Amino acid sequence: MVAPDPVAFSIFGFDVMWYGVLIGIGIILACSILYVRAPKYGYDSDKILDVLIISILVGIIGARAYYVAFNWNSYAGDIVKILNIRGGGLAIHGGLIFGIVCAVLLCRKWNINIKGLMDLAAPSIAFAQSIGRWGNFFNEEAHGGLTYFPINVLIDGKTYHATFLYESLWCFLLFLFLLYFTKRRKFEGQIFLLYAMLYSVERFFVEGLRTDSLMIGPFRQAQLISVVIFAGALALYIVLRRRCCAQGKSADK
Repeated sequence: MVAPDPVAFSIFGFDVMWYGVLIGIGIILACSILYVRAPKYGYDSDKILDVLIISILVGIIGARAYYVAFNWNSYAGDIVKILNIRGGGLAIHGGLIFGIVCAVLLCRKWNINIKGLMDLAAPSIAFAQSIGRWGNFFNEEAHGGLTYFPINVLIDGKTYHATFLYESLWCFLLFLFLLYFTKRRKFEGQIFLLYAMLYSVERFFVEGLRTDSLMIGPFRQAQLISVVIFAGALALYIVLRRRCCAQGKSADK
C-alpha cells in the first residue's frame, strides 16, 4: 500500500489533513452508534451525548499531552509544535485514560450508572479506533519494521509492516465481538473489561513490531501499560464474575 497525499483538501489556503478527518469520522460514527443504542439499555441519549462530548475533548487533550510527555525532547520549549496535532502525535492510551476518567467523574456527578455506560461505550470505542488508525497510514507513521509480508506499506521504496492496518482490523473485529457478546453479558462491567483485555493483548504484540514506540527506559511504553491494563482488567473481571456467581447462588436458595 502506498499512502496518498496526507492533505484531504484545502480551505482558503488552510490544509485539512486526512489524519484529523479520519479521527473525526471515527468519533462521529462511534458516537452515533452509542447514541442510537443508549435507549435500548435504559439511558437518556441526550445525557449520554453530554458525557461523550466533554469526555472526547478531554481525551484528545490527554492523548496529545501523553504523547508529548513521553516524547519531550522533540517538543521542549516549542509551544507551537506542542499544539500542532495535524501532523500526528496522539497516544491512544493517553486519550483512553483521560477520557474514561472524565466520563467516570461526570457519571458520578450526574448519577449515571458507570459500569453500565462503560459496557455500552466499549464497542463504540473499538469502532472509533478501527477508523482512526487509518490516519497513521496517510501520515506514513506508526508502521513496523522492514518486511516482505504481502500486506505492507511502501515508504521511500521500502516495504514495512502495516501495523496500523493490523490494529484497525483487530479493533473492527473486536467491535463486532463486543456487540455480539453484549446480549450474553453476565454482569455489569463485563463488556468493557473484555475490551480492555483483548485490546491490550493486540496492542502488546503489534507494538513490538513498531519502529516509533514511545519508551520508558529500555521498555516500550505501550507494552508496559498494556500489561498493566490487562492484569488490572483480568483481576477485576474475576472479582466481578465471582460476585455475580455468589449472588446467583444466594438467589437460588
